[in-house]
Amino acid sequence: MAARTDHDERAESQPEADAEVPAPKRRRSGRIAMAVSLFGELLITVGLVLGLFVVYSLWWTNVVADREANKQGDKVRDNWAQDKGGPGALDTKDGIGFLHVPSMKNGEVLVEKGTSTDVLNDGVAGYYTDPVKAALPTTGKNGNFTLAAHRDGHGAKFHNIDKIEKGDPIVFETKDNWYVYKVFSVLPETSKYNVKVLQPVPKQSGKTKPGHYITLTTCTPVYTSEYRYIVWGELERVEKVDSDRTPPKELS
Repeated sequence: MAARTDHDERAESQPEADAEVPAPKRRRSGRIAMAVSLFGELLITVGLVLGLFVVYSLWWTNVVADREANKQGDKVRDNWAQDKGGPGALDTKDGIGFLHVPSMKNGEVLVEKGTSTDVLNDGVAGYYTDPVKAALPTTGKNGNFTLAAHRDGHGAKFHNIDKIEKGDPIVFETKDNWYVYKVFSVLPETSKYNVKVLQPVPKQSGKTKPGHYITLTTCTPVYTSEYRYIVWGELERVEKVDSDRTPPKELS
């Protein structure tokens, strides 16, 4: 038998060395799998956080706002029942009256002074003091009773504003009177900087002469604040509140 050479021994040992080459590849694959797994967990966490934020924004803020609005509304009605303040003492911290829009199917909405988020986040509607001051119907003077409320979150009192149609009633209730309006014009979209819709004579609604108007404004499209949705109504009549506070026929 021929003597084995060093070359033969190296040749026989070579396959074993080759078999060890894939090991670094396996380590790289393991690191990639771990990175993918961590990234997946991160995406799940982010998704859960976003989901909770949506629940908070569109549900929980409504719960909190409705509680606050109900508490303030009860206080207003208690003051009325106790006959606190005269007919002119309407501009109170807690509210001046209640808005009723049957086609929105959202019950009564407390109306307070101002349209800042501090006001509207309490689940109420607010009347404008800026950039154009609203004309309160209780003064009996011509003008535009301009109101705003959230469409989503924080009570979402004007969420169904798109359900309002021409001819629908809008009723504003105060301690002494029911002010019954009739919708005559709707503007589904306009710039949020369009203050002409708030003018005493809202010419974009088609009106050209002074009168007793009401204007509802809110954000649109739904879940955004890019544009404004506008509804205009005109006063048809005023009914005195009786001892039982019997609502007008439009609310029956």
